[in-house]
Amino acid sequence: MTSIEHNLQQVRERIATAAASCGRSPAEITLLAVSKTKPASAVAEAVIAGQRCFGENYVQEGVDKIGQLKNSSLVWHFIGPLQSNKSRLVAEHFDWCHTVDRLKIATRLNEQRPTCLAPLNVLIQINISDEHSKSGIILEALPELAKEVAQLPRLTLRGLMAIPAPETDYQRQLAVCQQMASAFSELKKHYPSVDTLSLGMSDDMTAAIAAGSTMVRIGTAIFGARDYGTTHNNN
Repeated sequence: MTSIEHNLQQVRERIATAAASCGRSPAEITLLAVSKTKPASAVAEAVIAGQRCFGENYVQEGVDKIGQLKNSSLVWHFIGPLQSNKSRLVAEHFDWCHTVDRLKIATRLNEQRPTCLAPLNVLIQINISDEHSKSGIILEALPELAKEVAQLPRLTLRGLMAIPAPETDYQRQLAVCQQMASAFSELKKHYPSVDTLSLGMSDDMTAAIAAGSTMVRIGTAIFGARDYGTTHNNN
């Protein structure tokens, strides 16, 4: 068993334990393996171990891996901040974009999504902790942006994503995650396509699952420490 295979098994066990502790089925929760800064060979190892969903933060790096692996069974999620001048690459190569936070980006993705591909699955990013350094909209702006995004024919609004501020106390983690879950629940009432709450990373995954997350984003626990020796200025 490779280290990546072993790590994936451990992460899946953590997800199953967290789900069981709050009466949920692990099948309700998608594990998104965050492969940023890792080579295509590491992704290939994870694929052999049964992983199919991968998240990339840097556009060009992700596009390169998609091209190298050429595996139609994989589902690629763009989860980093998206600059307007990189939107075409996301629209043409990825299956999901988690970081829609303004109509301009949504409109560009819609216009640039090839008609030969299924509509791009998108999540609206919420800045749930109101951090100036983070992308995303405030919750109060969600109804208007959701309405606009839902009208774009080459996009499918699937739900919400958030990166809460780091917090070590479980109850405080849970409170923030429950805010997101409440917004997600409200959004589902209005849009039948909404089914995804991308919430929870290694340190707050248990609280996110307890609150109702349907997708957790895990990187280091699967692939090991990230190598930032190469400057990633291509996001």
